[in-house]
Amino acid sequence: MKLTGRTALVTGASRGIGRAIAIGLAEEGADVAVNYVSNEVAAQEVFDQIAKLGRRGVLARADVGDYPDTYRMAQQVLKEFGHLDILVNNAGVNDDKTFVKMDHAAWRKVLSVNLDGVFNCTKVFVEQMIGRQFGRVVNITSVIGQIGNFGQANYAASKAGVAAFTKSLAKELAGKGITVNAIAPGFVETDMVMAIPEKVQARLLQQIPLGRFARAEEVARAVVYIVSADGDYITGAELSINGGLLM
Repeated sequence: MKLTGRTALVTGASRGIGRAIAIGLAEEGADVAVNYVSNEVAAQEVFDQIAKLGRRGVLARADVGDYPDTYRMAQQVLKEFGHLDILVNNAGVNDDKTFVKMDHAAWRKVLSVNLDGVFNCTKVFVEQMIGRQFGRVVNITSVIGQIGNFGQANYAASKAGVAAFTKSLAKELAGKGITVNAIAPGFVETDMVMAIPEKVQARLLQQIPLGRFARAEEVARAVVYIVSADGDYITGAELSINGGLLM
């Protein structure tokens, strides 16, 4: 297996893309910490799946938008694992409104988790990665951060910010054995996308050359590739997985 002996943390791992990534890493041999903020039942299910694969798991509850809470979580994970090799910043929220109707609370809610959360989680783990001269950081961005979207100014800004953060940090850490990359999914078969009205889904599918939404497991396999030895020469990249929506 590609990741035998590696330790990982996936934020927002109780459902959707994060769940698929956590299980995908465990399938390749990694021990995985499952971050969640409120849905302990779903997080426990992911933890149990990791255990069935013969890997160690950690339930790592924390609001990644809150720095003290994130720091506490990091100490828990490092105590359990001893070190962290792989960090996947996946946690994200949306609060969609046209800009005219968007209040400051909706702006801060999305930026706090989607952008501040990436800073917080990376900050609390990066020094021990530098000390070991090894680390793999993957930030989940979005095609919305690349093209924008009606009613998602806050979400688009947060994801575009993560993409820029990724490139800057990749340059800073390249000489320290640490790669930093981003993956930008398009529309994925998650609860968020499946909640979109069917008529809107149909219009979206017409814009996707491959004619379907992505599966969460397809994003997970890309993460496994980047953090394994196969991806050792990749840093500062933003890999688009969108079925041709953005070319």
